[in-house]
Amino acid sequence: MGQINSYFNKYTDSSPLVIFRIGFGLLMSLSIIRFWSKGWIESLYLEPDFHFSYYGFEWVQPLGNYTYLLFIICFISSFFITIGYRYKWSVLFFFLSFTYIELMDKTTYLNHYYFISILSFLLFFIPANAAFSFDSSKNLKSYKKIPLWSIDSIKILITIVYLYAGISKINSDWLFQAMPLKIWLQSKYDLPIIGNNIMQENWFHYLMSWGGLIYDLSIPFLLMIKKTRFFAFIMVVFFHLFTVILFPIGMFPYIMILSSLIFFDSNIHNKILNQIKKLLAWIKSSKKLINVEIKEKLIVKKQKLTLYILSIFFAIQIVFPFRYLIYPGELFWNEEGYRFSWRVMLIEKKGYTNFKIKNTVDGSSFYIKNEKFLTPFQEKQMSFQPDFILEYAHYLGDYYSKKNKTNIEVYADSFVALNGRQSQRFIDPNIDLYLQKESINHKKWILPLNDEIKGF
Repeated sequence: MGQINSYFNKYTDSSPLVIFRIGFGLLMSLSIIRFWSKGWIESLYLEPDFHFSYYGFEWVQPLGNYTYLLFIICFISSFFITIGYRYKWSVLFFFLSFTYIELMDKTTYLNHYYFISILSFLLFFIPANAAFSFDSSKNLKSYKKIPLWSIDSIKILITIVYLYAGISKINSDWLFQAMPLKIWLQSKYDLPIIGNNIMQENWFHYLMSWGGLIYDLSIPFLLMIKKTRFFAFIMVVFFHLFTVILFPIGMFPYIMILSSLIFFDSNIHNKILNQIKKLLAWIKSSKKLINVEIKEKLIVKKQKLTLYILSIFFAIQIVFPFRYLIYPGELFWNEEGYRFSWRVMLIEKKGYTNFKIKNTVDGSSFYIKNEKFLTPFQEKQMSFQPDFILEYAHYLGDYYSKKNKTNIEVYADSFVALNGRQSQRFIDPNIDLYLQKESINHKKWILPLNDEIKGF
């Protein structure tokens, strides 16, 4: 206990956290602009008549044209985070608006959206506005030292993401079949120089698979060690920029590159900060931001309560990804406990799922044209994910029960191929999905995979 108390009383330079705050805010601002400029707000949230919801968050729905206002709030709050203006409120509004956007439609789920949500939650408890912020200039106080745990907590979260991503790659498909990378890399034949040769080579597929595993499991530790830190950062930049070339996964690579900077010593961050100050020196309004009284230490108010909250937060982050262990069957197939567990790019699924509506009174039936209710992107995601299939079946059941004013049954004719395997029937065709309720329990109407994937 003495060592624990001693650790929580340690202080460190505030500059790494300042640079992280500026970089995070800028990247989030750019990501909102990018999302808006590509027309995704309209195509993903306004055009569809039906939206897939997360269990327990069915009440979170797009707000019509007010959805644009939600994105404006998210953008303004991210910009205020960058400049450190009313930091606590800005982070809170960013966390709430971004998380609401993430929850509006399950179709858009990505691991890095989840990462941004929990990172912004974490930042609410961290004094990232202690120096070089409009808050510090307003109070005429800029703090040189902040509690060490405030920077280490970000490092811990980044380490969890990498380690869990690496552990999840320890499976027979990834290591011994180079799946699903083999499928994706072979499709990149149009890349200049390497597309038509290297990308088609079997050895390269295994090199990327094993390399990805080793990278994820080692990079946080290489970043922690001073002697290997620069080499590790070069690897981070190379790995994520190469990922940008191969896969269109948005801002995530840039977020991870930025995050790795926090492992560097404060002298590096102070040099970056000095360059920023020089760039801002010619702006009159920035003089107050630059020329403020430097205090020695920032004393965090209610630190014990904050640490209790963060302890619970990290306990959840450590335990929650292992919830898949309570479910029988193959995780990659039934996906029960798959999301929010840092399983990044591990499966390639292709599915075909059609629905039969049966009238229980006269026994008549007909099949649904999914494009009548779903966008192509929604239909693709629905075709191989069980909870999507169940939710859509209930939507169809409600729709046709009201329209035909009679009791109906909903059956799924579903076939799915996983990681290059032959397609097989996915959903029991004799089960009326309209009678099945969504819950955290195992979905017994998912037919088992006719194969075994060994590993975590």
